[in-house]
Amino acid sequence: MGTAGESIDIVTDPEPGPETSLLRSTPKEPSDSFHFAYIIYFTLGVGFLLPWNAFITAVDYFSYLYPYTAVDRIFAVVYMLVGLVCLLVIIIFYAHKSLASFRINLGLLLFVIALLVVPILDLVYVKGQVGLYAGFDITSCAVALSGLADALMQGGLIGVAGEMPERYMQAVVAGTAGSGVLVSLLRILTKAVYPQDSDGLRKSANLYFAVGIVVVVICAVLYNVAHRLPVIKYHEEVKNEALIKESQDKGSLSGGVWRKSLWEIVKKVKSHGFGIILLYVVTLSIFPGFITEDVHSELLKDWYPVLLIAAYNVFDLVGKSLTALFMIKDEKVAIGGCIARLLFYPLFWGCLHGPMFLRTEIPVAILTCLLGLTNGYLTSVLMILAPKAVPLHQSETAGIVTVLFLVIGLASGSVLAWFWVI
Repeated sequence: MGTAGESIDIVTDPEPGPETSLLRSTPKEPSDSFHFAYIIYFTLGVGFLLPWNAFITAVDYFSYLYPYTAVDRIFAVVYMLVGLVCLLVIIIFYAHKSLASFRINLGLLLFVIALLVVPILDLVYVKGQVGLYAGFDITSCAVALSGLADALMQGGLIGVAGEMPERYMQAVVAGTAGSGVLVSLLRILTKAVYPQDSDGLRKSANLYFAVGIVVVVICAVLYNVAHRLPVIKYHEEVKNEALIKESQDKGSLSGGVWRKSLWEIVKKVKSHGFGIILLYVVTLSIFPGFITEDVHSELLKDWYPVLLIAAYNVFDLVGKSLTALFMIKDEKVAIGGCIARLLFYPLFWGCLHGPMFLRTEIPVAILTCLLGLTNGYLTSVLMILAPKAVPLHQSETAGIVTVLFLVIGLASGSVLAWFWVI
């Protein structure tokens, strides 16, 4: 096994023929010592979703500053729309020209800038004052910048993970759920410690953004350290051989050749994409809007939605972690599970208008946990399977295309949530 400073040797035949396989011999894959590479990819998964979670979790503070403004819905539209447009531009014009490492590092830098906007704005301009709507416009621009950063980092990271063994994609996807759990814990902590007045909301918001900045900086350090790990260097060697073979077979991927190759990839992963879109249409049209606005508890009062959101995030993490132990290998079965989740609509409807026993806290909590569990597990399965449905040299692009399907599902679910009037 190599060390951090050594190159990875891939033994090849002295006179390879035209039908020789990609690696042409059995390579020696280094082990992931102390699961460090897995931990790095999990942390990166936490990192690219944490900025969005910081903005949306601080919505109470923003709603206080900017009354009569649908802050959460405006943020969602801005973030999703910018992310979707930027992903389309990246896929069509830049994915085959730019390095994933450049896009990931640029995304991390933009995340830090976006997260710094709110605390600096609070310090020098807003200062807790209500109704300074220029501050809301600047904050919305920061949300848009985060959407751009998300497109750059998530597209690059999912693409890179798609070229590696399944466990690294599972790590990234589980990390996204870990981000939700971290923010839920922070939300519970701040609600318990700080008073729910203007000063308490301000301190809570600044804490969310401070934690977000620290985590993103840690992600930047870890990502650039990861390239020194033997296991990562090995898979980069494998990728390079795949790219060399592809360039020999088809020449430079530009113009019509790239568009044709991109369309072939889309056709190969379209069933996975359909499942992902359906998955998030169902999830986002119910969560978190239904949880935060439609159900109520006389016993738990304003703690009820906070605890339900935490339960969803915990079970989402459980679902995304289960694929490390057992994973469905047939995408048709996974897509069938996505279709079956349409049953959540009548079930949640029953929690408001059904028999009295369904209107209590326990049925709502159980359904919320199941919503998170199925969302997490099926997301992980489809995100892992999609890049493996294409040859290795197309895996990065397949990963980015899968992220595009994911964002379409998120945007569609967010829009449908506006019509979830019961």
